[in-house]
Amino acid sequence: MTYNRTGVAYLPLHGGKAPRWLFERMRKLAREVSIVIVEEYGPDEMLRKMPDPFWFQAFGCALGFDWNSSGLTTTVCGALKEGVRDIQRQLGIFVAGGKGNTSRQTPKEIQSFAHLVRDGASSLEYDSRMVG
Repeated sequence: MTYNRTGVAYLPLHGGKAPRWLFERMRKLAREVSIVIVEEYGPDEMLRKMPDPFWFQAFGCALGFDWNSSGLTTTVCGALKEGVRDIQRQLGIFVAGGKGNTSRQTPKEIQSFAHLVRDGASSLEYDSRMVG
């Protein structure tokens, strides 16, 4: 069976942020889902899934953020970052960056994980600047 993966997605730009009660639930669930994926398939599979826009949108909806809007990426990544903060080394997944002032700390965050990354931090810092 083949799937046609072409089309247009309308993702309106919304202001504001997710309610705190929702974000807290998303944080907890993002942690647990990440643990299960890494335990079952390894950290490479989690990293392979993250850039897939269909999977990522579904992940956001599964976490409870079911608005199809521009805020999904930052909200889901923020929940994931906070959710795995204390178990990143065990998972082998490191989340850096964020919105606003937090984004300015990205190079320092990447450096703090540099010794654990096989290609070093300089390429990741460059990549971060190019996609940011």
